[in-house]
Amino acid sequence: MTLRASLLRQLENSSLSVDRRAELCCELAKDLENKGEYQKAREVFGDLWPLVGERPILTDLEQGLAAEVLLRAGVLTGYIGSKNQIAGAQETAKDLIGESLRTFESKRYKKKISEAQTELALCYWRTGEINEARDYLKAALSLLIIDSDLKAKAVIRLAVVEFRAARHETALRILRRHARLFDKIQNHTLKGSYHDTLANALEDLSALKKRADYVDRALIEYAAASYHFEQAEHRCYLASVENNLGMLYFRINRCNEAHKHLDRARRIFISLKDIGLVAQVDETRACVFLQQGRVIEAERVARLAVQNQEKTGRHALVAEALIAHGRALARLERYATSLSAFRRAFDLFDDG
Repeated sequence: MTLRASLLRQLENSSLSVDRRAELCCELAKDLENKGEYQKAREVFGDLWPLVGERPILTDLEQGLAAEVLLRAGVLTGYIGSKNQIAGAQETAKDLIGESLRTFESKRYKKKISEAQTELALCYWRTGEINEARDYLKAALSLLIIDSDLKAKAVIRLAVVEFRAARHETALRILRRHARLFDKIQNHTLKGSYHDTLANALEDLSALKKRADYVDRALIEYAAASYHFEQAEHRCYLASVENNLGMLYFRINRCNEAHKHLDRARRIFISLKDIGLVAQVDETRACVFLQQGRVIEAERVARLAVQNQEKTGRHALVAEALIAHGRALARLERYATSLSAFRRAFDLFDDG
């Protein structure tokens, strides 16, 4: 019996105490989080936490368990808020996780303190507060002496923070220094995230330092990430890696291989009903078609990408799709329409 099935069976017991039910809900939610099923994880809490954006109902819960519920609610608020662009979601998530952190600190629960710090860091990273994110992760790692899944998560997030701060070599050093940790752990989602982050750093450094060998290594790391995400059944991460592989193969002019990975990414994103991510794959495919000289197909796919991104309301992504569409239109010598697409893209970037 899987962990999820076991937890669900236990939750069917109507005689469970309030504390035990909350504890099981947290365990199940964490298992669902690990597979990227954030909405299902939220639904697990039922009346205990009815809506994202609201505070969980903590009446009669033991203090430490109440803090655990707050932590899970904060983590899920951050993920769901980021995916759905809910205004103020990251600040709400920070408040919930911050409150849990203060309780864990009062009880001197070192592992839970470091977990809350690691999750807070992600919220700060999402709001562009890089220094705060870095400080929380370093504080968490100072408490995590023993190798564990939590330590692995903190390492990955610190590397991501440094990577997004354009400190690619620092990110690479962090990941290499902790390579043995990722050999030890059994969590496929974390293993996949390690290889994916390593591949991202190598890919960018291959362009910055003109290191062709880094491209080959990035391809190997992306392939490893894809394998582990498939084992973890984390479909969203798997599709993202397949899209990354498609983009990298496009960069090195191996277009047929690029299409294969983009096909897989698109199928998964369609199954997840995420039109924004489907549109990002279509935008990449338009670039591949242009490189192959398949201009009519490029224009069609880029136009579809624009239409789908417009449904998401994400101006920066609409603008990027418009640029791809503008390039295709220009290649078709439809210059007036192409110029209109470029102008609209620049206006959207200015608005963003």
